[in-house]
Amino acid sequence: MYLMKTKDYKQGAQKKRAFTSVFEQLRQAGLRPTRQRMALGRLLFEQGVRHVTADSLYREALDSGVGVSLATVYNALRQFTEAGLLKEVIVDNSGVYFDTNLSPHYHYFLEDEGILVDVEWGHESLKIGEVFSGGQNVPSGMKVSRVDVMVRLTASPVEDAE
Repeated sequence: MYLMKTKDYKQGAQKKRAFTSVFEQLRQAGLRPTRQRMALGRLLFEQGVRHVTADSLYREALDSGVGVSLATVYNALRQFTEAGLLKEVIVDNSGVYFDTNLSPHYHYFLEDEGILVDVEWGHESLKIGEVFSGGQNVPSGMKVSRVDVMVRLTASPVEDAE
């Protein structure tokens, strides 16, 4: 009889809980937990807050040994977004990121690196959203569904010290 060490048992239990968590997330969102959705869900939701593109998730899936096509990744990201598991962040005409952080927040986009990061501001600093969500200057018959703010950053040139 093989007896697991406490460490082995805990690691196995953590893996099982993580698997169950993604399984339950998909089920609660009304998505069938297929093998491919489960694999992509684990990559997306088990590593904390993430910002991914379809291409970056596809490469990560291949590197992890998950056999999916790029089309499957695009479809899964669209389904996860429609089900409320992800937020879509449009950076520009050529770039769409998917955000696992569903709470109201803003972003920095590091243009030189093509990286999207959350802005860590306190609740009081989020008042810019209140200006729009209060309904001022919103056309009749319309309502604000959400407010997206992205601050674009580039490296500043280093000035020569004289």
